[in-house]
Amino acid sequence: MSDLTAPSPQRPPGAGLRIGMFGGAFDPPHWAHRNLAETALKQLGLDQLHILPTGQAWHKTRVLIPAEHRVAMCERAFAGLPHVKVDQREIRRDGPSYTADTLRELAAEYPGAQIFLVLGADQLLAFKTWVRWQEVLQCATLAVANRGVNIGAEAVSDSQVEQDLSGVDIPFTRLDMPLHNLSATAVRAQVQGKSRRYPDLDVLVPEGVARYISEHHLYRHAT
Repeated sequence: MSDLTAPSPQRPPGAGLRIGMFGGAFDPPHWAHRNLAETALKQLGLDQLHILPTGQAWHKTRVLIPAEHRVAMCERAFAGLPHVKVDQREIRRDGPSYTADTLRELAAEYPGAQIFLVLGADQLLAFKTWVRWQEVLQCATLAVANRGVNIGAEAVSDSQVEQDLSGVDIPFTRLDMPLHNLSATAVRAQVQGKSRRYPDLDVLVPEGVARYISEHHLYRHAT
């Protein structure tokens, strides 16, 4: 009888890891973005959360400010959160940037890991308009935080009316966090003087982001 035993199959290097992807224009990133990242890290037990400013956004009609500003603001907005990486791959990608491509890359980097796509309720409601949305579902679990119905420049900050997700027919995991009726649109309107709802910009965005916007004279004019 041989003393040799068969070696155990080698586990993929990413096996057991829980990896999050949180993409967006982040034009600019605000408190609701940071709070969603914190919630995802805690409730999903993430080992790593990739923050991905979008490159050439196929679904945006408005021209975004230059990517270097959005990256710099993300670094400030998410500073101090553990296991968070501001990932620039989408802004470096030629042509339109699609979530399915990024998820495929993350799956290759973390073989065997469970991948979560973190998004808001408004994105979930439009999910079937995404390019290759079926492929996204094959790659990741959707982790969704609800959002107020009215999130425009003049949204009432304490409104508790949330998006109705009862008709959604795709699988997703809910993230439990307070409603934030806050949007990048509201932030830009505040800077442009179109809204005076908030006394200071750092009520809407983390202090480092507010300082960056001021120092670089961002959002002074409508785009």
